[in-house]
Amino acid sequence: MTLEPQRVGELRANQLLHTFGIGAIVDLPNLSVVVLGLDDWKQAKTTVIREDRLLAAIRRKLGGQVADLRTPPYTPPTKSVYDEWARVGVPVAIFPRWLRCTSPRCSIVAPADSGLFHLLPDLYRPDKSRYVHSCTGEGGKRPAAVPARFLLACEEGHLDDFPWMFYAHRGAEPASGDGGHTLILGERGTSGEAANVFVRCACGAGRSMAEAIGADNAVKNLPACRGRHPHLGVFEGCGKPVRAMNLGATNSWFPLQIRVFSLPKKDNELDNDIAENWAVLKPMAALPKEAARPAVTALNFWPQLEHHGYDKVWTAIQHRAATGESADEPDEDDEIDLARPEWEAFTQTEPVSLPEFTTQHVATPKSARGFLERVVLVPRLREVGALYGFTRVDAPEFDVLTTDHARVAPLSTEPPSWVPCAEQRGEGVFLKFSEERISAWESVPAVLEREKRLAEGHERWRAARQLKPGEWPGARYVLLHSLAHVLIREFALESGYGASGIAERIYARGSPQPMAGILLYTAAPDSEGTLGGLVSLGRDPGRLGTLVEQALDAARLCSSDPLCAEHDPADHARLYGAACHACLFAAETSCERGNHYLDRALVVGTMSQAVQGAGFFE
Repeated sequence: MTLEPQRVGELRANQLLHTFGIGAIVDLPNLSVVVLGLDDWKQAKTTVIREDRLLAAIRRKLGGQVADLRTPPYTPPTKSVYDEWARVGVPVAIFPRWLRCTSPRCSIVAPADSGLFHLLPDLYRPDKSRYVHSCTGEGGKRPAAVPARFLLACEEGHLDDFPWMFYAHRGAEPASGDGGHTLILGERGTSGEAANVFVRCACGAGRSMAEAIGADNAVKNLPACRGRHPHLGVFEGCGKPVRAMNLGATNSWFPLQIRVFSLPKKDNELDNDIAENWAVLKPMAALPKEAARPAVTALNFWPQLEHHGYDKVWTAIQHRAATGESADEPDEDDEIDLARPEWEAFTQTEPVSLPEFTTQHVATPKSARGFLERVVLVPRLREVGALYGFTRVDAPEFDVLTTDHARVAPLSTEPPSWVPCAEQRGEGVFLKFSEERISAWESVPAVLEREKRLAEGHERWRAARQLKPGEWPGARYVLLHSLAHVLIREFALESGYGASGIAERIYARGSPQPMAGILLYTAAPDSEGTLGGLVSLGRDPGRLGTLVEQALDAARLCSSDPLCAEHDPADHARLYGAACHACLFAAETSCERGNHYLDRALVVGTMSQAVQGAGFFE
């Protein structure tokens, strides 16, 4: 018998990429569920998003069978919960499968399908859906059953229920069907720490949960990984050590996504729209004008062309066909370079005015002309991101295009034909730095010595995690990345946006095609984008110059100094130097490198006597 799907909560489309994507655990008020893989998703209510550069990058990671980028399924809600919209959404399954009774007199822990628990759905208030235990709690009501708070995960991306029977009986798990082995999960004290949590069996066996926490305890007291992917419903060989973690732990799911900006292909809106959809329009160019009209006006993207009129659209199609231009799709054999096209779009000499990409050139602040070559305001931009996998336990710290495939958990059992994506619109400020000044700074002896220490910490960090050597981004990247974090903090005070809502894009590359720039931007899923708070900071050169000076002054001293300033990355095997939560670290949504490759000493002078003369602004 097929059960009717029930709504159990709501998520925004962007949350399915950033926080609660495929394979992630969603902690609802009364339930805990895992988002299932693409095998269980329905394409009926999804929308195809056209972004050729992003699709080419995804194909490089997952294979050429990926045909589309699609938004998650969605239908606008109506008044009745019995209408179709209530059955459209992202599929989930209960996880973990072990539940605990909340009655203090019971506290039994058992699988959800053991017959001891019953699901009470609520059609009108999905957040009220819950499991209850069949015992009699306080007041004669059946008490709620909540998810057991511990899970197992491994660095290969596997996730499993905690082995309660195995653990309570110290590896001597009772035979199936052997009665008299009811488990109780109890607590002492009020702290909730693992040392105060105990699992006990009716047979007398039991132990503290503190013996499951930590790498050494896991090896001694927990079984090897079974290779379970609960979002796919499969087990694969693994056998690696597991790690016990709390339900809702932040390291249980790290998204792997690629994000790009929509860039103009032509200078005017009509030609740009034709270029973006040329793969579909090209066959129609060979038809007579009137014969092609029904086919052109029936296309799903005709509404964005309609205001030009059919005659102008047809003329643009014929012009593109006559010039012999291709669909401008990246060659699958070419290297994928996401940064270079964006850099060229932001640094071109003429401003651009298109619905999805608009730039304005403004004067450079007088106080910054020694190092800042150009300031470009970006009142309109569109960012499209796609999820192609995830990791557990350890975050993907490096460029998503070069992330080690061994640690990437898949989105489906078979190679996917599409991946979920989301689009956002917003605004930003682009700063282009003087290449001459940056190059001269890179050759300063103090900078070279500081870079050497940072690179040593980088190599030790990778060696500790058994990663291949290399991937050092260079002192130029550390400088611009650190400066971006300094500016994010200052811009947040003036723009009206929270610091977690301002993101960065760093363009740092040496010869033969150098780049040295920072884009600070904010974006929202609303079709109108954001409110212009960032762009307003750059319209007045004097105001922008003052903000830069204030940001640099704030960076010279950290409330954690001298410990922060004297931090040696080579000794501690870290990916950052003089940086901490009090000065440079930013929110996860802001930083493109997970708060790594940061160092105040390369930006300004610090109180550390060991690092003098390395600061770009020193």
